[in-house]
Amino acid sequence: MNSLAGLRVVVTGATGNVGTSVVRALSEEPEVSTVLGLARRCPQTSAPGVEWDTVDLARPGSQGVLEARLVNADAVIHLAWRFQPTHDPVITWQTNVIGSMRVFDAVAKAGVPALVHASSVGAYSPGPKQEPGVDEDWPTHGWPDAAYCREKAYLERVLDTFELRHPQIRVVRMRPGFLFKQTAASEQRRIFAGRYVPGALLRPDLLPFVPDLEGLRFQALHTDDAAQAYRLAVLNDVRGPFNLAAAPVIEAKELGDLLGVQVVRIPRAVVRTALAAAWRIHAVPASPYLFDAVLRLPVLDCARAHDLLGWQPTRTAREALESFLSGVRRGAGEETAPLTGKQWG
Repeated sequence: MNSLAGLRVVVTGATGNVGTSVVRALSEEPEVSTVLGLARRCPQTSAPGVEWDTVDLARPGSQGVLEARLVNADAVIHLAWRFQPTHDPVITWQTNVIGSMRVFDAVAKAGVPALVHASSVGAYSPGPKQEPGVDEDWPTHGWPDAAYCREKAYLERVLDTFELRHPQIRVVRMRPGFLFKQTAASEQRRIFAGRYVPGALLRPDLLPFVPDLEGLRFQALHTDDAAQAYRLAVLNDVRGPFNLAAAPVIEAKELGDLLGVQVVRIPRAVVRTALAAAWRIHAVPASPYLFDAVLRLPVLDCARAHDLLGWQPTRTAREALESFLSGVRRGAGEETAPLTGKQWG
């Protein structure tokens, strides 16, 4: 990019948890003149400088549509991702892996100078749970049994090849921890707990305890803070991966404090067996393989994002979780198809 003035940025997956925050952050950035949000279903709302169009990355015909939409773009932020059905990973593979490869090919063919890809902490191989955590050189082989991790890790290898073939394209890979905000809470409840688990059940007086499981230690981040990192990646001449997370690292004691309940040590095999049984009968959509992965994810060192992007989260991990829990109980959402609120029963 020769100039930052009047940037045109295209965002895939623009109506989801991260997408809505990224589109909002870009629309408020003076150096960005136009944001084109791409999604399977366009929202009813609009904002100054924001345009919308539909595309389904799982469809073979989407390649031509993508190439046309990416002409004259200064940057593409690729966020589109499908979490379900967890019982049929072939379907998620079509959108998440094949669809992402279509986006990457379209970026190259349209001559877009910058690609910012949403990777994840889930792409990392199992690692240490203690601070200071792993930096971006930690292996990204994922947890092979979990489709989400397997797909994120596979795309890391795809981008390795992409960068070798297209050195003129600036590629940035964001690897955030768990992303939460109030208006995405209903969507996340449906994705992981299921449509028929009311958010009102997450009341302290209805929860007997929080299980303290070996390996239950993870990092969270408010989605709006993650969106600022994406904005900075567009504006700054940076390349490569960036870990994103806020302090403190969350563990059972922190969850117990947030919910006002006791923490009880439980063998993780007991919880996994119950989750696996519920998943097999389609009572919950969250797979036991993802549970296995979460308990093995490393803690992230985010110094690179602080130093090279000038990025700092404005909310703590606890505040991000509090926002999520408030949104779950209220059935909060936004006026986009993925983030629709209050779908209980």
